[in-house]
Amino acid sequence: MECKTAVSLMHDYLDDDLSKEQRLLLKAHLLSCPNCRMDFKELEQTDMMLYSLPHNIPSASYELTDRIMNNIPQRKKQKVWVKWMKVHPAATAAAVFLIIMLFSAFNIFNQDNQLVIQGNDLDEVVINGNTVIIPEGTTISGDLTVENGKTEVFGYVQGNLTVIDGSVYKASTAHISGEVKSVDRALDWIWYKISNVFSEVVYR
Repeated sequence: MECKTAVSLMHDYLDDDLSKEQRLLLKAHLLSCPNCRMDFKELEQTDMMLYSLPHNIPSASYELTDRIMNNIPQRKKQKVWVKWMKVHPAATAAAVFLIIMLFSAFNIFNQDNQLVIQGNDLDEVVINGNTVIIPEGTTISGDLTVENGKTEVFGYVQGNLTVIDGSVYKASTAHISGEVKSVDRALDWIWYKISNVFSEVVYR
């Protein structure tokens, strides 16, 4: 028997997987080959040591292993909205941008209390504190917009009148040829601003 064959049979011998004939052949080879006999003894000692090792482990080691495994941080489950944000990054960015814009516009709407008047013909307009007065017998050509103030109309407005965060009073002598728009809420104000932006883009 060759040494290579003997070495391969040693493992099977220790596992008790050899036939009677193979056992006899391996024993005969070990008696005639000192190198294989030494290898077999080392392999047998190693196998015996490994076999006896589990029986010598104290229960404290198992308890230590359990404690270590129990103290390992568990992987946190991701929340549904976090998963959705990872799957839809573009929609998430758009939503965040929209929220920021809405809050910014809302803050501007609430914080800006300065009286603002916009129109092409403002020479005949009278301003008394936060009240914009269009006197009787006067004519305002074009659209008129008043922000953060009261508007009292006694004369003529040849266009639209828009009042943002304010009030409108129309006397019996007043005449407005266009629409009268009153914007009192933040969302209406935002929509009004967006509409104006698009209108300016279209007419430019």
